[in-house]
Amino acid sequence: MTALIDMSDKMQRLIHTFAALADLGQEIADTGDFHEMVLTSLHLMLGSMAIRRGAITEFDSEARVLRFIATRGIEAQEPGYVAMDSESISDLLSAGPITINIDGSSLVSTRFAERYRTVLGTHRIELLLPLIVRDKLVGLILLGEKASGKAFSEDDREVLSAMGRHIAVGIQERRLLEELEHRATENRDLYEELRAIYHDTVKAFAAAIDCKDKYTRGHSERVGNYSEIIAREMGWSENAVEGIAVAGYLHDIGKLVVERDILNAPHYIDAKQSAELNRHPAAGYEILAPIHHPYADISLMVRYHHERMDGAGYPEGLIGDQIPVGARIVALADSFDAMTTDRPYRRRRSLEEVVVDLRDNAGKQFAPDVVASLCRALLKEVTGETSERRIMRMLGKGYVESERISPLLAELILELEAGLRTSAAGNS
Repeated sequence: MTALIDMSDKMQRLIHTFAALADLGQEIADTGDFHEMVLTSLHLMLGSMAIRRGAITEFDSEARVLRFIATRGIEAQEPGYVAMDSESISDLLSAGPITINIDGSSLVSTRFAERYRTVLGTHRIELLLPLIVRDKLVGLILLGEKASGKAFSEDDREVLSAMGRHIAVGIQERRLLEELEHRATENRDLYEELRAIYHDTVKAFAAAIDCKDKYTRGHSERVGNYSEIIAREMGWSENAVEGIAVAGYLHDIGKLVVERDILNAPHYIDAKQSAELNRHPAAGYEILAPIHHPYADISLMVRYHHERMDGAGYPEGLIGDQIPVGARIVALADSFDAMTTDRPYRRRRSLEEVVVDLRDNAGKQFAPDVVASLCRALLKEVTGETSERRIMRMLGKGYVESERISPLLAELILELEAGLRTSAAGNS
């Protein structure tokens, strides 16, 4: 009968142990909050053995200290960590992930007890459990006595060691995730830095281009900004919007090979000079094509930014959808800035005149959907729907929104969108 009772007690303890291990494994797998996971794990460990007090520490290999990250029945004391020397670290690693009695029963426990007598004595620690993963010390669990006053059995030690391995894996997993997040942050910061350098370089090129032509100072930067605004209004992704802005900044890079006298002529140029000037889109393509840009098709946008929807543009006389959509955006941004800035051979136009020009040339020179997007962005600024007012700032103080602009823009947008719907229906 006694044997049967003993067997029943062992079975109950075994079932209880399996349940505790299952709970612990689930807690480590499911809990997103690291500190909650560690504290709950400690409570499960102490509860499964009815241990009065305990603490989980994490080993900081750089500072060479054990930091208390969860305690129960132990009052927190400053500084909250225990400094470790090389011998103590080696002792714990040599002991492995098994419980160590602080009773002088082994060389490791004797040396450890002598070095850390104050800490162990203050907290009345009886067992140490090194947390080791792949031969690396990740922490140490300190355990007090059992509430029953009984000594820890071999079965108790095995269960505690199994629990300790679970907790060690949980701590190491958190470390690996932190390292990955740190590396991801470093890589992201590096990417942002490189991207900033790239954009600064692009802007420097744009400034160099505009410096060659005294009449278009700031033109390339404005075209880049107008292109960005149009693309964003058309619903492009942020990465694509950045790419079109770069294309706008660099759209006139081919002018670097054009004679300065032609660029700075204070009057209309002759046919020969015009032919020379018209080389700049193809020249820009030749300059940019060999460069591996972080955005797609920049060189093609530059090559075709003087093409027209009706085929009367250059350098290839493309028609309609043959022209890349990015080039259609840059083409409108380029022309819009030309119409709204002073040139040596004419004064800039009023907004009313610009809107009329856009209406007359939508579908001929400019893509209707691109014109509609620019007009929508401008209308939002004129009516105060958006507070950014980027377009109005670039246009400058000379442009005052008259009462006629809003209805003109709204009417043009309706016309263009109606035409686009009709075209889409006809193509379907």
